[in-house]
Amino acid sequence: MNKEDTPLGEFQETLHEATERLSYPAEVFHFLKNPMRFLEVSIPVQMDDGETKVFKGYRAQHNDACGPTKGGIRFHPDVTPEEVKALSGWMSLKCGINHLPYGGAKGGIICDPRNLSSNELQRLSRGYVRAISQFVGPTKDIPAPDMYTNAQIMGWMLDEYNHICEYGAPGFITGKPLVLGGSKGRETATSKGVLYILQLVCEQQNLNIQDMRVIIQGFGNVGSYLAHYLYDLGAKIVGISDAKGAIYDSAGIDIPYLMENKDAYGIVSTLFRQTMTNEELLEQECDVLIPAAIGGVITTKNADRLKCRFIVEAANGPTTKEAIELLDKEGIQVVPDVLANSGGVIVSYFEWCQNIQGYYWTEELVDQRLKERITESFNDLMEIVSEYGVNMKVAAYILGTKRLAEASHSRGWININE
Repeated sequence: MNKEDTPLGEFQETLHEATERLSYPAEVFHFLKNPMRFLEVSIPVQMDDGETKVFKGYRAQHNDACGPTKGGIRFHPDVTPEEVKALSGWMSLKCGINHLPYGGAKGGIICDPRNLSSNELQRLSRGYVRAISQFVGPTKDIPAPDMYTNAQIMGWMLDEYNHICEYGAPGFITGKPLVLGGSKGRETATSKGVLYILQLVCEQQNLNIQDMRVIIQGFGNVGSYLAHYLYDLGAKIVGISDAKGAIYDSAGIDIPYLMENKDAYGIVSTLFRQTMTNEELLEQECDVLIPAAIGGVITTKNADRLKCRFIVEAANGPTTKEAIELLDKEGIQVVPDVLANSGGVIVSYFEWCQNIQGYYWTEELVDQRLKERITESFNDLMEIVSEYGVNMKVAAYILGTKRLAEASHSRGWININE
């Protein structure tokens, strides 16, 4: 079985451990290790210069035993089938951990949106929806924003889907503009969820956020809002990075200045003369390290050089399984992605509910219910940590897998009893 080779190998490694600790038959692991459906599409897009370029896109639906599948769409030059499949599995776990009536899904297009005009992005977004339209819908599979996608792209996708199905279906997609049925609090939901989890960990360990030195790798939507919230609470943000580089200042970084001057893709390192690499930033001294960019950044190659007290995974799959095992021995706790960054899918669920009801909530109510839901999930996970004597990563897999397996068993798909 793969170890640190691919995100899918990482997902399968820990899933295997979870099914064994649950004493499930081997068929459970073999059923859940891959998505139930995987679609690869070719999307022809007319570029602004008149040339037609064909983009490759994917959609993975991991498991729909608990309800329709749910998951984001990322636009990124490094999207791979293995990554999309792994992300769909992680989404299933997030939904299970948070008691959401969904299974996991994920989509992606191989492209660099930074090199596309607004018109080209719109044509690409609409072309993707046309390619997958028979496989998605409010009761089948519900997309959302992810890396390098946003509310405007969701709006274009919603409009294209409405044209295809010939009726209004706001519940087809979440993370869309408020005027098209989006939810207040959705844009900041992932960051708020990470913040609430960090506060719970601090309470558990009798720590004060005001005394924290924090490094956040990544300054996109999640990283920037999180830095803003922590700065306002009095934490000292000593490190920040983006796709082009990183900055570190033990005296603290002026986050309001960065928020005012970042570009549309969260680039801020170009504002400074003295920078370092993303890899170097991870190894700087801090209390809390928050990977909030891409996956696979903390491995066995650098885990022993980290100088933090604990890690909160705001990105998907930033720490490999073997690295977590090394960090366990060093006493560095890793709060897993499938819990820490689940605020996005929780509030996407709230948006879907509002679309069905035709009744929309205040931002205060959204935040309150997000905090309640993610706090309950944190407490459930800590009970699994205690019951099974495992780290938080394995505990999260046990909790999420148990719900997936029980739902699949109840439908008669698999047997969970030896």
